[in-house]
Amino acid sequence: MKKIVLSMAAVASVVFADGDITPVEPVVEVKNTTLAAEKSILDRVHFKGDLRLRYESIERDDTDNKYRNRYRLRLGAKIDLIEDLQFEVGMRSGFANPTSGNQTFRDDEPLSDYFFQSLRFNILGLAYKSDNSTYKVGRQPYMMYRPIKSQLVWDNDVSMNGANYQYKDESKIITLGVNQPTLEEKATDAAGDVNLFLAQYVHKTKLESAKLNLGAGIYYYDGLKDNRTLFGSRKGNTMYKDENGNNRYVNDYHIVEGFGELQFKDVFGMPLKVAAGVTYNFAADENNFGYDLALQLGKAKKVGDWQVKYSYTDLEEDATYGAYSDSDNFGGGTAAKGHAIRAKYKAGKNLYLAGNFFFNKLYESKSKIDGIEPDYERVQLDMIYKF
Repeated sequence: MKKIVLSMAAVASVVFADGDITPVEPVVEVKNTTLAAEKSILDRVHFKGDLRLRYESIERDDTDNKYRNRYRLRLGAKIDLIEDLQFEVGMRSGFANPTSGNQTFRDDEPLSDYFFQSLRFNILGLAYKSDNSTYKVGRQPYMMYRPIKSQLVWDNDVSMNGANYQYKDESKIITLGVNQPTLEEKATDAAGDVNLFLAQYVHKTKLESAKLNLGAGIYYYDGLKDNRTLFGSRKGNTMYKDENGNNRYVNDYHIVEGFGELQFKDVFGMPLKVAAGVTYNFAADENNFGYDLALQLGKAKKVGDWQVKYSYTDLEEDATYGAYSDSDNFGGGTAAKGHAIRAKYKAGKNLYLAGNFFFNKLYESKSKIDGIEPDYERVQLDMIYKF
């Protein structure tokens, strides 16, 4: 009965929708005016979280359709240790999935049997801030800038283990990092360690009636070629079978990203953003290019506000590392092209109604039936409560 009620609540969100909610970067930034040691325990701990209920349908030409009810719970806290130094911790649902906090309700088991099993830590580390610089060590969400929250290269929910640095002022953003992928519970036994070296630069310019952001990034994975899939699924990337029947990567992934974004504060009384991005994997000889075009009108900031985003994306098989790109569009990963519509409506102080609509064409290499390029249609209807 509870699943039917949750489904009806999620279906009501068809009015407006958007699943593009940032990873639990738990809790608002806190400016310390006194040493943390001088504060009470309650003043030093800052909590944040959200719960999303979702009804989802997936229809594709090459396999059975799916219709399911899901939830996502995210909890986070920042704890002031000393002035400008915080311990960050976050937990979310979504057992054994590196790019999604979604957990499907099971028809044959009570919620209590799998709820706690679905939770895991996705944030566990230290953050130090000094003037315009931020240093992070441990398990953290990525820090790269994404135009209109593009998921061309990075899904919303990716976390990584490592050390990262970011400098940000009114004219630029500089991000550097050395990381390893966060392996989940069902990750396959890999042939060796995988390291990720990253660098991104964003230049911000104020125009007469808009803001212009131009950026470029390099994401250099070391150790993927000939390695087994880290998360059990190929996600569109080119593979070969080894003598034991295991999937292994044909290519490495040395990715270059470039993008431009225009932000207009007032177009017919509403904010408007327009963006374009490209990704190119120079470690692959072919099928290594992808791009994304997007625009967003409105911003669901106050009660009664709404926003809608449209994007068209085309990703060749090895244009980017499929396990970390958008996990919803195309069914996750690469080797597809198509349209996405995401919208959101703020129905209350902490309540949002949201949904995403995907209309894609999968490449033949991603099809479950040889010789066809199947249509892929996905609908997600959400109710989100933030606390």
